[in-house]
Amino acid sequence: MGLPRNESAELVELVLKEITGSLERGLSVKLSSFGSFGIREKGERIGRNPKTGEEVPITPRRVLVFRASNIMKEQVNNTLTKKNAAS
Repeated sequence: MGLPRNESAELVELVLKEITGSLERGLSVKLSSFGSFGIREKGERIGRNPKTGEEVPITPRRVLVFRASNIMKEQVNNTLTKKNAAS
């Protein structure tokens, strides 16, 4: 875009702060042609310690989820197809 490196870094940081703030408030964030970020609530469940096999309760929590847009998926798949064809 022709921006100096420090201005570009500031712009990226500003955008990331806005996305983070929206997610903290429980809102979804959609970036056109890229994908969407959201928060999913996960309930309490029983897990296992892989070393001992002991059952361990896992507390409820919020997790970040990302879903790529169809445009992004197509671009990635087309790039992979072209790379595989060239090999």
